Amino acid sequence: MPLLAAERPSSDVARALATVCAEIGLDHRGATSLRCVSNAVFRLANDPVVVRISLVPALQHRAGTVALVGRWLAAHGVPAVRLLDGFEQPVRVGGYVATLWHEVPHVGPAPTGADLARLLRAVHALPPPPVPLPDWEPLGAVRARLDDADGVDPADRAILDRRYHEVRGALDGLDYELPPGPIHGDAHLGNLIAGPDGPVLCDFDSTCSGPREWDLLTLAVGRLRFGYPPQDYRGLVDGYGFDVTRWSGFDVLRQARELKLVTVALPLLRSNPDVRAQFAVRMQTFRDGRQATRWAPFR
Repeated sequence: MPLLAAERPSSDVARALATVCAEIGLDHRGATSLRCVSNAVFRLANDPVVVRISLVPALQHRAGTVALVGRWLAAHGVPAVRLLDGFEQPVRVGGYVATLWHEVPHVGPAPTGADLARLLRAVHALPPPPVPLPDWEPLGAVRARLDDADGVDPADRAILDRRYHEVRGALDGLDYELPPGPIHGDAHLGNLIAGPDGPVLCDFDSTCSGPREWDLLTLAVGRLRFGYPPQDYRGLVDGYGFDVTRWSGFDVLRQARELKLVTVALPLLRSNPDVRAQFAVRMQTFRDGRQATRWAPFR
């Protein structure tokens, strides 16, 4: 999903960061906000640490999977962000749930579709972790955000509810070509970090066991909806060896992905006017059924 621009955290989110850092003895002062959608993500100023705090109560359970995946990828040497050592993760304190990670310096060229293909092939080749991954639920987070939505116009809510049920029904009839197994779950270039030894994976909230087509879909939708360079998607196709846009179920998975890209804004509609403006654009395309309309990243 698109990142939000770095910004000063709200007082509630800043309080959450202070509470989490105090629990494990880190200094929260001067932290930079990197992202604030389903998670608040901070880079600490005085320690090479990134803190991710769950903002959606119905999705806090995913932090346990995130920590599991971090340990699993590390055990197999997959290039990925690494959990901070020395204490139990996820951290649960004061009603907050968080994971903490070693910061990866952002150096080198921007990751490409070929980099994503290489990392996805590495993940897809792994044996399952010792504790089973959750089953793929592509609309689980959508349902949670709709149930917790605050400040959404009732007409928009009705459209999103109807689309949720339509897409959910269509997903049940898909026939996948690739073998199922562990998937990243939100595989796009924004979830690769250009580290000193090459790109590494991050953001494991959606990691699960499911169809590999879902991991190959995200970059294709980004090309169609956000105008991402076609060479990135071509690099993914060439590097992985499968073009999901030529698969018969592509349109259904695209609808599921786009529904996620709309509802991810719901927790921020009251607090962020820029998000509200782009949400209105995306909702209008849902009303009109315009698949060719370009979206802009949330800011």
